[in-house]
Amino acid sequence: MTAYDLSKTSGRLAARADMTFRDHAFLRLWWQNAHWISDEMIRANQPWPFQIRARARAGVKTIVNLRGGIGTSFHQLERDTCERTGIVLENWTVTSRGAPTLEQVRGAKALFERIAYPALMHCKSGADRAGLMSVLYLHFRKGEPIDKAMRMLSLRYGHVRQGMTGIIDHFFEQYLTLGAPKGLSLLEWMERDYDPVKLKAEFRAGWWGNVLVDKILRRE
Repeated sequence: MTAYDLSKTSGRLAARADMTFRDHAFLRLWWQNAHWISDEMIRANQPWPFQIRARARAGVKTIVNLRGGIGTSFHQLERDTCERTGIVLENWTVTSRGAPTLEQVRGAKALFERIAYPALMHCKSGADRAGLMSVLYLHFRKGEPIDKAMRMLSLRYGHVRQGMTGIIDHFFEQYLTLGAPKGLSLLEWMERDYDPVKLKAEFRAGWWGNVLVDKILRRE
């Protein structure tokens, strides 16, 4: 991992070049996969600094980075731009190919309760991890039932459920099959019956879905 000195023009240019090509940010110059999912929350892909500045001018108060990448070019540029514009940057890492843990889901609920709005949350492509967190946001913050909030996991946002990223759908479907009929909330089911290791072991992705997600779309 390379650290970039953003106080120098050379360091800033190097960070932008790395983000542009290694992180495929050239694809995100015009396509932001950005959607208002409520009156206070936007889901999107990894923003460029100029896009963050535009969001700040529009009144966005918080950006939630779902992809981690602390110290990378994209994260350094994002953190620097947030500091310059007065946006609070929250780092809340989730995965697109692993079963959500109880700690992650509890933490997401607490996150949505404490951040300032309007807010934007993003992963790299705005498809899978942003989809997971959008379902949780609509459920915990807006009170939507899980089956309705699962509309956030669709091809409209670039989510492909036929690959390993479909484990996110499988997680919510298992709750709807095993927990909801018993009258359990999502957190109650996770606390009482949920086994993320078992869920991941049982999940089977389609080979063509994995090729599409991993080789063609090159998702994280």
